[in-house]
Amino acid sequence: MKLSHISVKTLCISTLAGMTITMTAATVLLYIFSGSRNILVAGGILTLCAMLWNFLLIILFRTRLTVFVTALCDVIDHMMCGEERIDFTDSETQFARICHRLSRFYQISQKNKYKLDEERKELQMLVSDISHQVRTPVSNLKMVTDTLLEKNVTAPQRTEFLQGIRSQTDKLDFLIQALVKTSRMEVGAVSLEKKDVPLFGTLAAAMSGIVYSAEKKHITVTVDCPQELHLPHDSKWTAEAVFNLLDNAVKYTPAGGNIRVTVEPWEMYAKLDIADTGRGIPESSLASVFRRFYREEDVHDEPGAGIGLYLAREIITKQGGYIKVVSEVQKGSVFSVFLPVR
Repeated sequence: MKLSHISVKTLCISTLAGMTITMTAATVLLYIFSGSRNILVAGGILTLCAMLWNFLLIILFRTRLTVFVTALCDVIDHMMCGEERIDFTDSETQFARICHRLSRFYQISQKNKYKLDEERKELQMLVSDISHQVRTPVSNLKMVTDTLLEKNVTAPQRTEFLQGIRSQTDKLDFLIQALVKTSRMEVGAVSLEKKDVPLFGTLAAAMSGIVYSAEKKHITVTVDCPQELHLPHDSKWTAEAVFNLLDNAVKYTPAGGNIRVTVEPWEMYAKLDIADTGRGIPESSLASVFRRFYREEDVHDEPGAGIGLYLAREIITKQGGYIKVVSEVQKGSVFSVFLPVR
């Protein structure tokens, strides 16, 4: 039988019985060797005294153990009721040591519970935002398809309706792709692999995505980046972040405007500026532009879902960098990306 399976009562009785048998046997052996009856009397008295004191010790031990278990159960009950503070004064007792560890366990469990609650709220907000963003293109698709099914339309009208369907499906596809990237980034499904590679190549990959749209609006784009500048970063995802900033600049810069991209190596960071001559951002909105799905009231006619800046900040932040923005209405904006060089 394992020691952990023996009850305290059985253990105490067994110890008392073992001590009594041992002292009695020792008394008898001494009597046999000495032949004196005084040995029997003295041994009997000593055995009886030992039994009394051990019996008293067992009672005190049992009482103390009962108090200890009761106090420990009270502490656990307080924790189960959600009380954050566990009071104990004597820091030298075993009870205090156990309480201290229970207190640490309670704090860790509460922290994990708070984290789970925050993640649950974030998930609820994400689902709500997705539902809100998807509702408009889906409603438009239903309306156009219902019109085609229920009414007789001319060939030019049919072509116009089909173009509208294509436009809404493109918008829906763009939105879904953006949501997939955002959700993967938020749940940690994306692991950024930082490698020491030239920043120029990353910037070129980002620029390739806005060449056509910039030419279409006759926007002049200039780039000033040292080709020899190397720094540890995830080229693919950093290019995605820079592309989102460039796409935002092209989108809100009027035809004939200018976009200038400059890279300047600092001691601790490489600073990448994306300056445009666009409409600018009001000072009251600067703190909100990086929020997920945020869009100003007067730009809802422009294509987009309000995810690009949010995703760009998440990508840069996860690499140990950060993004700043300086803007003036009707004069343009400067988005500055800071990437650590080590």
